[in-house]
Amino acid sequence: MQAENFSLQQYFDRIGFQKSGKADIATITDMMRCQLFTVPFENLDVQAKKIVSLIPEEIVRKILHKRRGGYCYEVNGLFAMALEATGIPYQFVAARPMFYPVKRPKTHMALVLTLDGVRWLCDLGFGSYGIRAPMRLDLLDVQVEQDSDTFMLTLSDNQEYVLKAMVDGEWTNQYAFDLSRHEWIDFVPANYLNSTHPDAVFVQKLLIVLHDQAGRKILFGDTLKIVKNGQTEQRTIVPGDRISMLSREFGLDATER
Repeated sequence: MQAENFSLQQYFDRIGFQKSGKADIATITDMMRCQLFTVPFENLDVQAKKIVSLIPEEIVRKILHKRRGGYCYEVNGLFAMALEATGIPYQFVAARPMFYPVKRPKTHMALVLTLDGVRWLCDLGFGSYGIRAPMRLDLLDVQVEQDSDTFMLTLSDNQEYVLKAMVDGEWTNQYAFDLSRHEWIDFVPANYLNSTHPDAVFVQKLLIVLHDQAGRKILFGDTLKIVKNGQTEQRTIVPGDRISMLSREFGLDATER
């Protein structure tokens, strides 16, 4: 996918990426981390009862020009544009979130890119326990340390990849996917569901996540959690403080739509 108004240099400026766009995994890792640390995962538009636009030009306008964030289709879609501009081959994959109490459809979008014959999972849009760097698909059942987080990829009985995260000392399934190639248009129904269905977590509560090297900040409803080097601070945000807090903690202007 590509947008007519996408500029690789504007993208680098937005995420604070200083290096040249060399097509290797070290560069892709740096790009991914820079975007994670500057572009929040957020559902402000859904909370404003808007259906999130999947028009590529509108994603660019929202994140690059208005300096907003977005949820999986938007932030991974933007990263896909950067990969394409850098000449990195990739594909979209549809993943089934596994943190719900019942089985859910494959509504999550992730990316699988290929470099020197090796496939890597990239994902900038899974929120709280999303990966923080690319993960090799051929490195299975091995703990992967990423800053203070720990992840693992494994294969299920039906030969799907399952991403696990270490949460409170236990492995927790995050999502499952296979390598069926999906097109951008394939995610329109899932986007509509996540934007409108009353059971969707994005419809139910405000969710904003911004990663940094020491951890992450998470706003869920009116609860702000700051995770730093494995330690968590938590406080309740009163309605009158929300706008200033969004600017201070997440760099977001909640009045900008």
